[in-house]
Amino acid sequence: MTTFKPIHVVGGGLAGSEAAWQIAGAGVPVVLHEMRPVRETDAHKTDGLAELVCSNSFRSDDAETNAVGLLHAEMRRAGSLIMRMGDAHQVPAGGALAVDRDGFSQGVTAALEAHPLVTIERGEVAGLPPADWDSVIVATGPLTSPALAAAIQSITGENALAFFDAIAPIVHFDTIDMEVAWFQSRYDKAGPGGTGADYINCPMNREQYEAFVDALLAGEKTEFREWEGTPYFDGCLPIEVMAERGRETLRWGPMKPVGLTNRHKPTEKAYAVVQLRQDNKLGTLFNMTGFQTKLKYGEQTRVFRMIPGLEKAEFARLGGIHRNTYLNSPKMLDETLRLKAEPRLRFAGQITGCEGYVESAAIGGMVGRFAAAERLGQAPILPPATTAHGALINHITGGHVTTIDEGPRSFQPMNVNFGLFPPLAQSPTKGPDGQRLRGPAKTQARKKALSQRALADFDAWLGAARSLAAE
Repeated sequence: MTTFKPIHVVGGGLAGSEAAWQIAGAGVPVVLHEMRPVRETDAHKTDGLAELVCSNSFRSDDAETNAVGLLHAEMRRAGSLIMRMGDAHQVPAGGALAVDRDGFSQGVTAALEAHPLVTIERGEVAGLPPADWDSVIVATGPLTSPALAAAIQSITGENALAFFDAIAPIVHFDTIDMEVAWFQSRYDKAGPGGTGADYINCPMNREQYEAFVDALLAGEKTEFREWEGTPYFDGCLPIEVMAERGRETLRWGPMKPVGLTNRHKPTEKAYAVVQLRQDNKLGTLFNMTGFQTKLKYGEQTRVFRMIPGLEKAEFARLGGIHRNTYLNSPKMLDETLRLKAEPRLRFAGQITGCEGYVESAAIGGMVGRFAAAERLGQAPILPPATTAHGALINHITGGHVTTIDEGPRSFQPMNVNFGLFPPLAQSPTKGPDGQRLRGPAKTQARKKALSQRALADFDAWLGAARSLAAE
């Protein structure tokens, strides 16, 4: 029996955990390095692997018409540990897949600890990994230690980019006034483990909304002067930053009132609605959806208790802000996410410029597969660009726009979306009834066709990878 030298994975978040799982699943030993609890971060609260920090949501689980739901489906087909534990620890969240944070992290940790080919080592990998580690995956995420970030810059000559990322508050359910608030998913949509009544909704009239926006704008914020000029990622903007972009921004963002009927006052239409999503399996904690914030703690309590139904809210966790770091990946990484300046190093997860828990885990899984194939003496096979995995990798490694008329355009983090996929050779023009498709129906049909193509191509790719591994 051949004994393989281990692959080292630095970082025990979602990307690192998935990478380690895929490597071990290929029959290759792996050492997973996690610096917590030896060295803590500003955002993490436990020493568990795959701890969820910003949210407990893996977003839409609709594999037919939503790109992240499609990514879920591809990951499940590929034997993803992250998706397996997400499914095992899901909590109701309408059409989304949301999970019990603690149960999810504990499940991932237990699975990796139990695998005979996985060794978990606690402690910081300061600076570049040792030279005798000939295959390394750096999956340190948005909170990469300063020593490692400086080492990466020293061998690439590139400055890593950074942006602020904010965390939403969590409220104790028994402090929410359910005589004012009510349970309902938007459009009564039931998702994984859901009932169609999975969110708590807090309605506002126009006067209450205007006063709330004023308070957000006037509230004292946390500022980090040394980071001034660093951009936010649009997919995770603090709520007060959204308010600064226009008084109606929140009403058409996280506080949109559409698809909801107040069961206490069914004839009254709310001007805006704040939604809270279940955060743990017990249903004792609820996350304020879209309410990531950099308001100071005292201000958060004051301002968020202005929301009808939350006047006496008690917070299990208040919001916060931390820094995210990512690479100029199209310039620095090759197509299998190896560092061009030092190919023994691969990168995975948010540090590569993908955004979101699911995307990070998916890239971790792919990079784990690439590294394992290389260790087994095989050429890594890239997933087709027509798949959700392939579209993400294409974005990270060079699918973005590199120049515009005004000059160079910087590489920015990206969630998976159908805009990253190659167009269909022939978009659907007629529905099953033979009628010509128009407007939203045409868009939905196109998305379904893209998803069907992606899953067929992903299955074929998996089959080819398995055949190669069996040779």
